Amino acid sequence: MRKLIEVEINGEPRELAVEPHSTLLDALRNDAGLTGTKKGCDVGECGSCTILVDGTPMNSCLMLAPEAHGCKLTTIEGIQPGPDTVHPIQDQFMRCGAAQCGFCTPGFVVAIKALLDANPNPTRDEIRFALAGNICRCTGYTKIIEAVEKAAEAIQRPCPSHGATENAQ
Repeated sequence: MRKLIEVEINGEPRELAVEPHSTLLDALRNDAGLTGTKKGCDVGECGSCTILVDGTPMNSCLMLAPEAHGCKLTTIEGIQPGPDTVHPIQDQFMRCGAAQCGFCTPGFVVAIKALLDANPNPTRDEIRFALAGNICRCTGYTKIIEAVEKAAEAIQRPCPSHGATENAQ
């Protein structure tokens, strides 16, 4: 029997009818129609399913959907600021060649967003620690770390038109 949960997904209030034993990952993909969050290992080892739950990175394959009732969820679809723009993290992933097959990319981008929201100027060690739960089988990590550093710089950079920092968050 399905259970009705109320969540906020990417800033929009939603009601989802979910199976009590369904993972949040499956509910997002199957019930909410948000397929950007990827199912990799399905046991919390790879980070491909990383989303933000009340601002904290979480492997959505390890959380039951009913546990999300009342939570604010951010998926990869909620990172992009608008239909014609990309977030600086996404931009730097493209510019630095930080993605190859792209399967792990949504989880990395979401985890990086959480890191940069909490720590806008992380060290390389802090970046490595924050991304320790995300696995890439294609690129290695050098370009990913470079993309994080450049995204942090881009987010902090003054906007030339008015001297304020870019509102990329």
